[in-house]
Amino acid sequence: MNSKFTPILVILSVLFLSSCDQGRVYEKNIKVPDGIWTQENIVRFEVMIDDTSSSHNLYVNVRNTSFYETSNLYIFITTIAPNGNSVKDKFEIILADDRGRWLGSGLGDIWDLQLLYKQNIRFAQKGRYVFEFQHGMRPDRIPFILDVGLRVEKAKS
Repeated sequence: MNSKFTPILVILSVLFLSSCDQGRVYEKNIKVPDGIWTQENIVRFEVMIDDTSSSHNLYVNVRNTSFYETSNLYIFITTIAPNGNSVKDKFEIILADDRGRWLGSGLGDIWDLQLLYKQNIRFAQKGRYVFEFQHGMRPDRIPFILDVGLRVEKAKS
């Protein structure tokens, strides 16, 4: 390959890869220790919000194994604004359909699902928002939940 073209290919590759997910403001998945989510294990995400004029979509990410025993997962989501005000929601995640087929994408016994939690919201203040996830299922210990995550993206207008 001609050495004159190498820097151009590198620059084009960087531009291409950085433009793949332009709407994403934040995305993080946190591993659940030993794949057993306990009620004491509150998963915490800290998101810096600089844009209060755009609408955003919030998604919850879940990775489970096919050994998970129910078709749904209830979680409590506490949102803490920069001024300290908080709101707590109960959110149901449907992981499998009525026939027991896992939703989302899977490979082997591992399934990933991203579910819309809130659509077209505007953050009232700039600053650090904290999102805390706690499972709301009856048993204290929920096995076969491997990761939980949060995605914040700018809504397409």
